[in-house]
Amino acid sequence: MTDAVFDFREVEVRDVSKHYGRRRALAHVELTGRAGEILGLLGPNGAGKSTLLSVLATLMRPSGGEVRYGGRLAQEVGDRLRGRIGVLGHDLYLYGDLTARENLEFFGRLHRVANLKVRVDQALDAARLTDRARERVSGFSRGLRQRLALERSLIHDPRLVLLDEPFTGLDDASTTALADRLRSLRDAGTLIVMATHDFDSADGLVDRAWCLQSGRARLLEAAGPGLGSLRERYRRALVEASA
Repeated sequence: MTDAVFDFREVEVRDVSKHYGRRRALAHVELTGRAGEILGLLGPNGAGKSTLLSVLATLMRPSGGEVRYGGRLAQEVGDRLRGRIGVLGHDLYLYGDLTARENLEFFGRLHRVANLKVRVDQALDAARLTDRARERVSGFSRGLRQRLALERSLIHDPRLVLLDEPFTGLDDASTTALADRLRSLRDAGTLIVMATHDFDSADGLVDRAWCLQSGRARLLEAAGPGLGSLRERYRRALVEASA
């Protein structure tokens, strides 16, 4: 007999590699994340950040190694695991001809969210879009669409949230609002894994960060007095990795 609902408190990436023919996207990556943490994936384009997020989302199988969710493999859990994962990538997956409310209702139905109207009202409030709920998304700015897309990815209350460059194109007010929302999710027990180039926005937000370079991941030293900013710690990690 299988569990009706699957949940987990820890994700373990064990010796994960991913190859596309001769090209190595990930090489023996190791990391662990726990509920109530924000993890940062830092690195240049092509470093493997998006590939690692795709592996964590179960959208891609690793060429070697494994990922365990609460000690279980994705193939052991199946769709019940995917129902506990939220993804926000470069494509926001919003329908421009639908209103903000209609978009959330559509994705809520896909996830069979209970008490959908209440949940959608909460999502609109969290996105600060209640007063624009009946407007078509095609007329929204990038910042408004980004806020709505985040709530789209959260409509089913996932345990694991995967974000690919979430601060791209946001103004200062939208960046602050997003950071505040991520902190509230962390405090509620969500595990967030975020790939980003925006060191300033991520500094003070991520609990732990990894530098990815040529598919390899290196844990950055923890923040502390005299250790410098996230950008400075990242640069030291790059130097150490190339030494």
